[in-house]
Amino acid sequence: MNSNKVKLGIAPINWTNDDMPELGAECSFEQCIQEMVEAGYSGCEVGTKYPADRVLLKEALDRVGLTICNQWLSTFFLSKPVEYNIRMLREQCDFLRYMGAGIIGVSEQTGSIQGKINVPLFSGEKPVIRYDTDWKKLCAGLNEAGKVAAEDYGIKLCFHHHLGTVVESCQEVNRLLEGTDASYVSLLYDTGHFYAAKEDPYTAIDRYCSRVGHVHLKDVRQSVLNTVNDEKLSFLDGVKCGLFTVPGDGSIEFEPIFERLEESEYTGWMVVEAEQDPAKANPLKYAKMGHEYICSAVNF
Repeated sequence: MNSNKVKLGIAPINWTNDDMPELGAECSFEQCIQEMVEAGYSGCEVGTKYPADRVLLKEALDRVGLTICNQWLSTFFLSKPVEYNIRMLREQCDFLRYMGAGIIGVSEQTGSIQGKINVPLFSGEKPVIRYDTDWKKLCAGLNEAGKVAAEDYGIKLCFHHHLGTVVESCQEVNRLLEGTDASYVSLLYDTGHFYAAKEDPYTAIDRYCSRVGHVHLKDVRQSVLNTVNDEKLSFLDGVKCGLFTVPGDGSIEFEPIFERLEESEYTGWMVVEAEQDPAKANPLKYAKMGHEYICSAVNF
């Protein structure tokens, strides 16, 4: 894999969890970005402790040599007006363009259970799109958002399939990609979310490689996934128990995924996003572990 075409980034959620800020409350913004660079990464996503002032944020990142590559955006096309969603998108794209980022990662959060700590992940309570009219509504909204992002800001919209949301399984990803315009909507391919959803991440990358615009690399500990299933734990409880880890430390075989990305001439970011409890999994140690594994696997 050509390191001039594919760059390695890491998410700050490995230091402080956005949904559970008590995880990593002791980790400062300065510690986070300094350790990202020490571990070997050149890019990052946006975290809850990042300065709200974008001028100060860019100055801080420039000092250590980090680039923002992507930021999460929750959309609600199924439950809120298109105008609301486009307004939120424009605000974030304006920020991302200033930061020099080229990707906005979108996840439809209508009815999502990913942030509900008392709702079991695999209980059947996950929201499901049951009607063609709702699929058309979601896809039309994403097409409009992707067009705005691309034409007005030069930013690529990548849809993030995610556990506990309306787009979790390959069947749901299929429906979304078939209903959206490839010119405006790409896929944020996440190894861990496919695997934990009981989908084969290699089959997924083989099927979707032409639509992949951004990559999240997270490994899954199968024993913890079994516990989440058997003990009816929530997504957030799973994170606290160590469901996710960095590539090479769990149950996913990454080499075939890297090979398929290379064959498809993927260009862009691969981002380690392995949220854990920093009190149990030292962020710098695991960031280095993931970086060393990836560089060895792809011959960087």
